[in-house]
Amino acid sequence: MIRVLLADDHHLVREALALLLGTEDGIEVVADVGRGDEAVDRALAERPDVAVLDIDMPGLDGLSAAERLARDLPSCRVVIVTGHGRPGNLRRAMAAGVRGFLGKDAPASRLAEVIKQVNAGARYIDPQLAADALAAEECPLTPRELDALRAAADGSPVSRIARALGLSEGTVRNYLSAAVTKLGVGNRHAAVQSARDRGWL
Repeated sequence: MIRVLLADDHHLVREALALLLGTEDGIEVVADVGRGDEAVDRALAERPDVAVLDIDMPGLDGLSAAERLARDLPSCRVVIVTGHGRPGNLRRAMAAGVRGFLGKDAPASRLAEVIKQVNAGARYIDPQLAADALAAEECPLTPRELDALRAAADGSPVSRIARALGLSEGTVRNYLSAAVTKLGVGNRHAAVQSARDRGWL
């Protein structure tokens, strides 16, 4: 029996997936949660074989949760099911050790197949997403510029971002300004949105 944890902040989606997977032979849903931080905590408690995570969740996004699971519970294989199948997200997922990546428009039967494949040690990536990732532009931002944009995403002032990153306010301003320039946008809020749209955040 493959023990599965589901994490999606949309209750209806989560409930539907749990019901559909519950009808599959050899799969048991042992936990379902609506936040990324809860997904990590419940996975550490339940020790599922496979965690199925959405990307956009409160508390901790699915890719950050996948990174933590890779570090703290490497026996748990991760499948990302998302409505945001951008190439940058796929690259970040692969770097985090995610074993499966598919869109929410995939049929439930495909998800069950992917769970079984991943549990058996294989990897599954939606073919269209893989092709898009190969054709996508590389991120021009440095890791520190990306850190500054992530910290700025909630509208925090430069002083708070500087404290959070352990940097001077001037350095944070420089990183944000460089990101704005490289992305060809008018301000840091537009830079955050542009980087998100490309899957870099």
